[in-house]
Amino acid sequence: MITYLQIENVAVIEKAELEFHPGMNVLTGETGAGKSIVIDALHCVTGGRTGRDLVRTNAPYAAVTAVFQQSFDDNWYEANGIERDDSGELLLYRKITPDGKNSCRVNGRTVSITQLKAIGTDLVDIHGQNDGRKLLDENNHRYYLDSFAHTENLLADYKACFQSLRDLQKQWKALDMDEGEKARRADMLRYQIEEILRANPQPGEYEELTQRRDLMKNSAKLSDSLSSACRALMGSERSDGAITLLEEAEREVDYCGRFSDSFQAHAGKLRDAAFLLEDVAEELRGLKDQLDFSPEEMDRMDERIGQLKRLFKKYGATEAEVLESLEASQRELEELDWSDEAKAKLEKKIATAKKEAEKKAKLLSAARQKGAEQLEARILSELKQLNMKSVVFTVAIETVELGSDGSDEISFLMSANPGEKPGRINRIASGGELSRIMLAMKNVLAENEPTGTMVFDEIDTGVSGVAAQRVGEKLWQLGTCRQVLCVTHLPQIAVMADTQYLVEKKQGESSTQTNVLELDYEGRKKELARLAGGEHITELTLESSADQLAAAEGFKALTKADSKVMIH
Repeated sequence: MITYLQIENVAVIEKAELEFHPGMNVLTGETGAGKSIVIDALHCVTGGRTGRDLVRTNAPYAAVTAVFQQSFDDNWYEANGIERDDSGELLLYRKITPDGKNSCRVNGRTVSITQLKAIGTDLVDIHGQNDGRKLLDENNHRYYLDSFAHTENLLADYKACFQSLRDLQKQWKALDMDEGEKARRADMLRYQIEEILRANPQPGEYEELTQRRDLMKNSAKLSDSLSSACRALMGSERSDGAITLLEEAEREVDYCGRFSDSFQAHAGKLRDAAFLLEDVAEELRGLKDQLDFSPEEMDRMDERIGQLKRLFKKYGATEAEVLESLEASQRELEELDWSDEAKAKLEKKIATAKKEAEKKAKLLSAARQKGAEQLEARILSELKQLNMKSVVFTVAIETVELGSDGSDEISFLMSANPGEKPGRINRIASGGELSRIMLAMKNVLAENEPTGTMVFDEIDTGVSGVAAQRVGEKLWQLGTCRQVLCVTHLPQIAVMADTQYLVEKKQGESSTQTNVLELDYEGRKKELARLAGGEHITELTLESSADQLAAAEGFKALTKADSKVMIH
C-alpha cells in the first residue's frame, strides 16, 4: 500500500504531503479544488502517460515522490533490477521539466518510464472517471471474463495452436494459384535462372575487372613511370643506376676491409641491397610488360562489366546476392513443379492443425462457460449489495469461427428493470448503473490481483441517495482487504472513510494554490455538512453529520462482527 505522497509543482499544487493509511482513504473538496490532481500525481509517479502541461505555471519542474510498503519477494526485485530496502519500503520518484524531459527513479536507481509503469502496475490499480466506457466496449468483455476464469494457460495453448494453423494456411495460399498464373510464374523463373547461369558470375569478379580496367585506362602513364623507375635502378647509356652505384660502393668498402674486419659487415649489407634492387627491377620490368593491352581485351572487359551491372540491377548488389537469387528461383521453380503434391501435404497438415485448434478452443470455451456462470452469480450478488436488487446480469457466449482468441464472442447483458429482456450494456445502462457495475466488476476481479492499492476517481458518477450509500459501504468493505483511495463529492461515500482528506484551493492576487489537509473528527463533521448542504453550515447540519459518522461506525462494527462469526 502507499504510505506517503509528496507533490511539487503539479498543476495548481505548489507543494503537498500526504500520509495515507490502511483501509479507505477519501479525498473531498469543492469542484475544481484539485482533488483529481492528487490522483493525476499518483498516476504520474507510477509511470502513467502525462505531459509537460502537468508542470505548474512558471515552475522549473514538477516532481512526485511516493513511498509504498510492499511485501514483494526477492525474485520480484531481481526481475525489475531494483535493490531491496531493508525497511521493505519502495520509493518511486518522477520529475518532469517544462520541455517534457522525464527523470524516473525507484529506490534511488534510475529507470525508464516503461520500467516505472511496469512496477507501478503491481502497486496501484487506478479506476478513473472514464473507465466505465471500457465496460461499454464489448472487446473488453472477453478480457474481463478470462481474468476472472483464469484461462491464461488455456488461452496461451490455443493461441500457439492457432498460430501454427495460420502459418500453414499462409503456406497453402502461397502455393494456391491457377494454372495460367503458375505457367507465367514458371516461365519468369526459368528466364531468370537461365540469364544468371549464362552469365555465370564469380564471387569478387566485378571488383577484379574494374581494377584491371583502371590499369588499362592508365597503362600509358603507368608504363612511363615504370620505365623511369627501371632506369633509376638499372641505369642508362647516359648515367649509372642505383644498382651500379651500390656495386661501386660495395667494392670500395670491401677494399677497406683488407685493413680492418669491421668494414666487411658493411660491404655485405651493400651487396645484399644491390641484389634486392636487382630483384625489384626485374619485377618492375615484368609488370611493365603486362601493361601491354590490346583494344580487343578492353572491349571484352567493358562488355563483361556491363553484363555484371545488369545482373546487379535485377538480382542483387553483389555476385553473392545474385547467386542467392539464383538458388531462390531454383527452389521456387521446384516448388511450383511439385506444388500440387505440396498443397496436398499442406492440406492434410491444415486439417490436423484445425482439429487441434478446435479441440483447444472447446477446452477454452468450457472454462469460459464455467467462469461465466460464476461471474454472473458474483456480479449479481455485488449489484444487489449496491442497491440494484432487480437487475439481471448475464454473460452471453456465442460460438463463432476460430479466431485469435478462440471461438467465443462474449458480451455482458443486463436488464435494470423487472420484466425487461437483458440487452447489451452499452444500450441499456445509465451512468450510475455503469459506475456500480464497474465497481462490482473491480471488486470481484480484485480478489485475484496482487495490487495492494485501488484508486477510484469519482466512482460515484450518476449515483445518489441509497445507491450512493451502498457504493460507500462497498468501497469500505473493499478497503478491509486492501487499501482504497477514493475521490468523491458525495457525503454518503465520504462518511465511510477510515481517513478523510480535504482538498482546498486558495486564490491569491497572482497565483492559485491547492492544499491537502487530513481531517480530524470535527473537520470531518464540517466537511460532511458542506457536502450535504453547501456552504450554509448550521448546528443542525453538523448534528446530522455526527449522526452519519456514528451510523457509519455502527455499520463497520456490525460488518466486522459478522465477519468474525462467519470465520468461526
